[in-house]
Amino acid sequence: MLGMIKNSLFGSVETWPWQILSKGGKGEVSYEERACEGGKFATVEVTDKPVDEALREAMPKVMKYVGGTNDKGIGMGMTVPISFAVFPSADGSLQKKLKVWFRIPNEFQSDPPAPSDDSIKIEDREGITVYSTQFGGYAKATDYVAHAAELRATLEGTATCRSDFYFCTGYDPPMKPYGRRNEVWLVKK
Repeated sequence: MLGMIKNSLFGSVETWPWQILSKGGKGEVSYEERACEGGKFATVEVTDKPVDEALREAMPKVMKYVGGTNDKGIGMGMTVPISFAVFPSADGSLQKKLKVWFRIPNEFQSDPPAPSDDSIKIEDREGITVYSTQFGGYAKATDYVAHAAELRATLEGTATCRSDFYFCTGYDPPMKPYGRRNEVWLVKK
């Protein structure tokens, strides 16, 4: 636990590598089209719980893994954003399912430490292209749903995105009160 706190306060922060392909917007909604690199990710999946509750369960597990609760006992440093996949129902509300994706820092990509917690899996993920919109504050599920709907409406007729899931992302530690950065990523088909 001490490693997790030290890591999030004083550790290095690496940004998930991506390239901006284009920028656009309509009305008050602006977005970027990004090509995001793939790689190895630590994942935790939680089902049968509302998204906000599932996130409160999954995030500490990922933070402990990153902070040194792994077979090598090393803190790896943070990679931002931390993303989590949500799965919308036909009406736009979110299903009781969430999957957190933490991109393992570049230094550990070739040989990531094995998680001590069996609920954490190490997965290879291919690169993805996303449409991203940004917003501030302490984000809740309702904020992500609203921003995803706005972004879908903005992209209507110009881009095709997956409808079975999208990513919600956060860049800041919980103790940062101002200037918070959150995003919704719709995955390009």
